[in-house]
Amino acid sequence: MSKNWRPATKLVHGGTLRSPYGETSEAIFLTQGFVYDSSEAAEARFKGEDDGYIYARYGSPTNDMFEKRMCLLEGAEDARAMASGMAAVAAAVLCQVKAGDHIVAARALFGSCRYVVETLAPRYGVECTLVDGRDLKNWEAAIRPNTKVMFLESPTNPTLEVIDIAGVAKLADQVGAKLIVDNVFATPLFQKPLELGAHVVVYSATKHIDGQGRCLGGVVLSSKEWINENLHDYFRHTGPAMSPFNAWTLLKGIETLPLRVKQQTANAAAVADFLADQSAVAKVIYPGRADHPQADIIAKQMTGGSTLVCFELKGGKDAAFKLQNALEVIKISNNLGDAKSLITHPATTTHKNLTDEARAELGMSGGTVRISLGIEDTQDLLEDLANAIKGL
Repeated sequence: MSKNWRPATKLVHGGTLRSPYGETSEAIFLTQGFVYDSSEAAEARFKGEDDGYIYARYGSPTNDMFEKRMCLLEGAEDARAMASGMAAVAAAVLCQVKAGDHIVAARALFGSCRYVVETLAPRYGVECTLVDGRDLKNWEAAIRPNTKVMFLESPTNPTLEVIDIAGVAKLADQVGAKLIVDNVFATPLFQKPLELGAHVVVYSATKHIDGQGRCLGGVVLSSKEWINENLHDYFRHTGPAMSPFNAWTLLKGIETLPLRVKQQTANAAAVADFLADQSAVAKVIYPGRADHPQADIIAKQMTGGSTLVCFELKGGKDAAFKLQNALEVIKISNNLGDAKSLITHPATTTHKNLTDEARAELGMSGGTVRISLGIEDTQDLLEDLANAIKGL
């Protein structure tokens, strides 16, 4: 019956395991290991003949509930919960490549994601080509016979570019490569990369899934076959496992995900429209607006806008800093997807390690600002921004 549940119901009840005590809230199994009834039972467990738990680095009942609930939401067969979003990204990429392989990735990536594919992987003999992901011809031109992985995020961080996931997935299939999609900015509620043909989806669960600034977490979702053949051993032997306490926290956060994202998205749409009318603002980029450069792709692959807004101030870095420092409700932070509205100056924080030329390629200037909208009253947010903009 759970297969027919709608997302909001799945996120409250999906994957729940109860102990003999019949607790309402999911239990936290804070244990490193597990006891076996007999030596024979231990042997069977290690042989894989018994599905029970072995060691918390491999899995635990709390983590298992989180993974199953994420699978129900994403429409995936299997998942592995990771200690952070970047642990998930690194695992998804590195578990399936070897020296001599090639990665094609969109250049519009979070700074740490670019580090994994552009700096870390080449140290082990894996080449990487970065492309302007907005044009499918760029992906096609970059593909080589040894291309094994294609990697993108859509919408992108921080400029909210949108990439044709189905188009890139078809190109990956043609050469037997696997497409990994970082789906954080769209959330699993507004975009389903696996349904669009992607092979692997990654999340920083730190963002919307927790959504309340409490803990780190990540998750990799795919088919059982891909996880068994690629991720399973990597996960067991390199140790990026999520803490059961964090898994429990994320289970509590995910229950309210639809409610929070609905309000966050409504706030983002209102803020985007407000900013578009301000003379101090050079441009606004928001996936929910008709003037978004990839509005046609958004209509095909997303069912909602985003909780984030990107805009550029005419006064550059000085104006960006002045605006941020004048805000009261909206807080300065590099995080996103939180119940609190957060504002970021990417050029001096999340993307500071990129060269000026690389930032310019991404459409990022000193005046570029990213706002992650929270669940506050919409009018309070608009008044906060209006008061700050007055001083520019």
